[in-house]
Amino acid sequence: MTNNRVTKLVSLMENAGIEALLIASPHNRRYISGFTGSAGYVLIAPQKCCLITDFRYRVQAVEQAVGFEVIEHGMKPLEEIRDLLVQLGVKKLGFEQEHVTYSEFTTWTNTLDGVSLKPTSGLVEKLRMIKDEAELAVMLEAADLADRTFEYITGIIKSGMKETDVALEMEVFMRSHGATSSSFDTIVASGERSALPHGVASDRTIGMDEFIKLDFGAYYKGYCSDLTRTVVIGKPSDKHREIYSIVLEAQLHALEHIMPGMTGLEADALARDIITKHGYGEQFGHGTGHGLGMEIHESPRLSRLSDTILTPGMTVTVEPGIYIPGFGGVRIEDDIVITDSGIKILTSSPKELICLG
Repeated sequence: MTNNRVTKLVSLMENAGIEALLIASPHNRRYISGFTGSAGYVLIAPQKCCLITDFRYRVQAVEQAVGFEVIEHGMKPLEEIRDLLVQLGVKKLGFEQEHVTYSEFTTWTNTLDGVSLKPTSGLVEKLRMIKDEAELAVMLEAADLADRTFEYITGIIKSGMKETDVALEMEVFMRSHGATSSSFDTIVASGERSALPHGVASDRTIGMDEFIKLDFGAYYKGYCSDLTRTVVIGKPSDKHREIYSIVLEAQLHALEHIMPGMTGLEADALARDIITKHGYGEQFGHGTGHGLGMEIHESPRLSRLSDTILTPGMTVTVEPGIYIPGFGGVRIEDDIVITDSGIKILTSSPKELICLG
C-alpha cells in the first residue's frame, strides 16, 4: 500500500492499540480510499486495506479506491467484515465512536463474535486537519467560486426581493459554475433578521436602509468554501457604519496576526478583544472561526475553548460578528490556510461597506 494517508493512519492505530479500524464515516471513507459512493465501509489493517460496498459501485469502487481490495457484499455486509477479520486474525477492532449509533454498535457486537470493539475518536479527522497541496488547490477553487457568487449576487439584489429569492439565485449560480451543491443552507438575513447568526433565508421581503448578511459556500469536488459578507440596501445609518467598522477592524486585525504556533484560543482573542474593547463583547457570542475542508465544520476551532496549536496546512475561517436584536448584525468571514510564516487568504471578496440599490 503506497497511500500516504493509510500509512499515517496505521501509525495512529498502533498508538491507539488497535489491530484494525473499521471506517463508517462517509467523509473519512472518501478521504482514505478516494471512493465517492454513498455506501460502504473501509477496513484498514497493516497487512490489508479493503473497501466493502454493494453491487451498485462494483465498477466505480475499483476505479477510485486505488490500492484497496474491493469486496462486494451481499445482503449482510457485516458478515463479509466478520469473515475478513477472521482471515486477518483481528481480535481488537477500532470503530469511530462519533459515527456509529448505539443500535449499530449492538448489531456489530452481536455479529462480530469473538472480536473486541474499541471506540476511537478522531483518528482520520486528525489527518484531515492538515491539508496537502492537492486539497488546497481544490479549496482555492471552491473559494474562488464563492467570490464569483458574491460578485454576481451584489449585481442583482434589490429591495422588494425575498430572502429566499436571493438564496436561490446564489445556489443556482454556484451549481451552474461547477459546484455539487452549496456547503450548507445559504444564509440570507436582512433587516432585524441579520441579528440572527444563522438566519437561513426566509420569506421576508428585503427593505431599504438595512443590512443584508450573506453567508454561503460552494461544495466543490468534495470540499467546502465558506464566505460571509454584509451589505446595506439603501443608505446606512451611523449605527450601521459603527458596527460594520468595528467588525471589520476585528477581522483585519485577526488576519494580520494569526500565526502558526498559537492556540485557537489565542487566535480567537485577536478579534474578540477588539469587539469587547468597543463595548460589544456580549453581542459576539460565537467563536472567531472553525476548521474547513470536506465538511463545513471541522477541527480546529478558533474559540475560547480551543487549545489546539495552529499548524501549517490547517484551513480555518475567520468570522467575527456583532448581533444586536431588533436592529441587525454584521459578520465578515474569509477562509484561510495556516502557512509556515503566517496565513494565506483563500477568499478575496471586497470588504469595504457596500451599499446597493
